[in-house]
Amino acid sequence: MEYVIISVVALLVSGMTFFSGFGLGTLLMPAFALFFPIEVAVAATAIVHLANNLFKLILIGKYAVMKIVVKFAVPAAIAAVFGALLLNYISDLQPITSYTIGDKEFFIMPVKLMIAVLMVIFALLELLPFANNFQIKEKYIPVGGILSGFFGGISGHQGALRTAFLVHTGLDKKALIGTMVTSSVIVDISRLIVYGITFFSVHFTVMQTGNISTLIIVGTLAAFIGAFIGRQLLEKVTLKHIQLTVAIMLLILAAGLASGII
Repeated sequence: MEYVIISVVALLVSGMTFFSGFGLGTLLMPAFALFFPIEVAVAATAIVHLANNLFKLILIGKYAVMKIVVKFAVPAAIAAVFGALLLNYISDLQPITSYTIGDKEFFIMPVKLMIAVLMVIFALLELLPFANNFQIKEKYIPVGGILSGFFGGISGHQGALRTAFLVHTGLDKKALIGTMVTSSVIVDISRLIVYGITFFSVHFTVMQTGNISTLIIVGTLAAFIGAFIGRQLLEKVTLKHIQLTVAIMLLILAAGLASGII
């Protein structure tokens, strides 16, 4: 059963996130967590996520606008490191409140609530008619990189903020997705250096739990297929469709963060 669930989630979400630029890690991690301890699920998801981004880089990276990648991804990568380091200091912040559903308790955390508000604002920029023609000037691109990298380093959801910002830079759909993917790989590597070295040096043995290695391979291959299908559908998708997908996923993710479910 775990092979079916992991492969189906990875395939479907990877295809969908080819256009949105975020969501694979958010939705795949709970699928792994159904069968393995949370630390194993986080590590497995990180491996699949990076491998899938590298595959997408092969598929569409050639369309990336490198001028924007440099202006956005370099500040984002640096800010992500500071955000990830700050996570150690703010992890002890007390929840604003908590509630229970059945025997499960959920906590509403200050940082996640703040990021959720940012996501709602960006979502409204996609949905409100008067904001359809809103574009971000090139000189502000590094600011977007710093904000998405920093808050993403804290919460792990920087893909959502990155997409919400870059979708308003005036790029066409191929250039937009190529730029998002290339930026994602750069920022992922910097973030995983901070997260990964400590985790894998301390918890290396947990990666030998059960059939996790096989499941990682299955999940990665399924994600590759999903990304490949997404690439084939790109010609039929308009930029407006991408913006709408981004807005809907932003609102869903914001609701999950604000409510403590994610």
